Amino acid sequence: MAFLKFLISKRFLLHAAAAIGLIVLLLISTFIGLSIYTHHRESKATPDFTGLKENQLIDLVQSNNLRYKIIDSVHINGKTPGVVVDQTPNAGALVKEDRTIFFTINAYSSEQVPMPRLIDASLRNAEATLESYGLKIGELIYIPSEYSQLILGQHYKGKPIEPGTLLSKDSEIDLLIGKGLSNKKTNIPELIGLGFEEANSICQSNMLSIGASVYDKSIETEEDSLSAFIWKQSPQNNELSNRKVRLGSSINIWLTNDSTKVEAFRIELEEAIEEAEQDQQQ
Repeated sequence: MAFLKFLISKRFLLHAAAAIGLIVLLLISTFIGLSIYTHHRESKATPDFTGLKENQLIDLVQSNNLRYKIIDSVHINGKTPGVVVDQTPNAGALVKEDRTIFFTINAYSSEQVPMPRLIDASLRNAEATLESYGLKIGELIYIPSEYSQLILGQHYKGKPIEPGTLLSKDSEIDLLIGKGLSNKKTNIPELIGLGFEEANSICQSNMLSIGASVYDKSIETEEDSLSAFIWKQSPQNNELSNRKVRLGSSINIWLTNDSTKVEAFRIELEEAIEEAEQDQQQ
């Protein structure tokens, strides 16, 4: 009975009311504090940083009490290098102060890829190969050749390009494609003493192509092949074979690093010419 009387006594009720008031006050203070700490109802729309460079976006970030971090770069043709091309959160999304905005910028230089070897491939295979490397087909140039529908040359900006040469992604590669032999004819170029690449360029300029390439025993390594030169060709360019060949024809070549072979071959040709002239006089 005494305990019940204490529960309903004025003193107890005053203490209980004070305790409840204190709890309520603590709860209200806590909610207010959390609201202040989390900036309740102070979210702002994220600005649009697209197209801005880093030195331009800093002021906009700071004026909105935000932070930023550049996390990636991509290369997009036609866009200014260094500008923002993507952001997280997106423009217009509600964020609170001190939120970090993550940026992707347009790379200052495009990604480099090696030029693949396309010669002797079909057009379809060449297209697939270029696409896999991130390159594009430029102009298709059809030239006379006994090898119809095969890639005979690969050019970049009007000049032959070697496999392995680094190029920017999305570069355009022009392809020289065989279209069969032509009825028109051309002179046989002199290839003796030339390296393979120079001879190949001369043949292409004359609408011809390199056929078989025979390397002798003096060529054992890749470095040897790079310094090799032609000491014999067929058909030959000399007074005995003063004839023309059809556009698109191929010329077989023999390569060496032995300079004595070139001189021996020229002497052999000169002797053959003299014998032919003597036969004509008789």
